[in-house]
Formats: sequence, C-alpha cells, structure tokens
Amino acid sequence: MQTNIANLRCPWGQTRDKIVQKYHDHEWGKLNLNEHYLYEMLVLELFQSGLNWSVVLHKRENFRKAFKNFDPVEVAQMTDEDVNKLMQDSSIIRNKMKINAAIKNAKAILMVQAKDGNFAKYLQHFIPTTIVHHPETYDEVPTTNDIAKKIAKQMKKDGFFFVGPVIIYSYLQGIGLINDHLEHCPFKYKG
Repeated sequence: MQTNIANLRCPWGQTRDKIVQKYHDHEWGKLNLNEHYLYEMLVLELFQSGLNWSVVLHKRENFRKAFKNFDPVEVAQMTDEDVNKLMQDSSIIRNKMKINAAIKNAKAILMVQAKDGNFAKYLQHFIPTTIVHHPETYDEVPTTNDIAKKIAKQMKKDGFFFVGPVIIYSYLQGIGLINDHLEHCPFKYKG
C-alpha cells in the first residue's frame, strides 16, 4: 500500500491551499540568510501576528510591492505620506502600527548591518547553526524557547518592534535557523 505524501507533511502543511503547501514544502525550516529574505520574513511575521499565516502568504506579493521589494534601505526612507498611502491599500493588511513597525525594523536592520556587517551575522550570534528538532507530533512543537526570548529581548533593545518571543520563534522557523518539521515529514531538512 502506497502512502500519500500529503498525509506525511506537518499537519499545517496538509492543506489544499497550494501557497501554504508550497511555503511548507520549500521554505519553512530551510536555511535562507539572504538579507532581503530576512527582512521580508520579519515583515511577514509581524503582519501575521494575530492572524492566520495563510492570509499573509496570500498577500505576500502585495506586501513585496508595498514594501519596495523588501529592500530595507528603501523602506527606511518611507515617510508618513507613504504610510498614509499604505493605509488606503486594500491589497495588504492595513494596520498602522504594523506598517510603522516594518519601517522602524528596516531602520533597525540598517543599524545592525552598520555595526555587525549584516543581519544574518547578528542572528547567528545567537544561533550559529540551524537547530534541528524534528519532533514526533505537532503537539511537541514549541511556540517559543529561551533563545527566541533572548533574541527578542536584544532586538527590542536594538530598536526593533513587534518582535516578541513567539513572533521571533516563528521567524526563526521561517528562515530555517530552527527546523521543526516533524520526524516523518518528507520535507524536513537536515539543517
């Protein structure tokens, strides 16, 4: 009897939503330390706060346009006028606090880059290599840990916003510094 690969994915990846499935299969838990990607995922995670991840993923391309292809240099230069325009853009999640946080986080990343060389190095100071868990059941996947708490605390000191320990843990999963694919998931990465 042949096992259906869809039934082996992590439970949240077992969906008919192709965008969510693609994200699960090809991004989540896979290490990607590209500077624009790191900023992109930080923006998406802060907008996801309090919402369903599917909503954010379906608006991803709209966020890409709204936040200047996730270029922190360009986003850091956005003005109050730009914020007001984004508040009228129904193709994204219109939350003024989150829009302002995305701009402030772009500025914080530029400060980190000036100090540490790049944002990836800043993050790898806390996690030098990918932490691989591969739990047996989804109930065993944590929503945060001590490392995420430590990073969130430091990021807040360094001028980042909307970076609580739960958001940061999810962010670390998204960029692949934490790999929580279930043990039986065919899309788990070795790290």
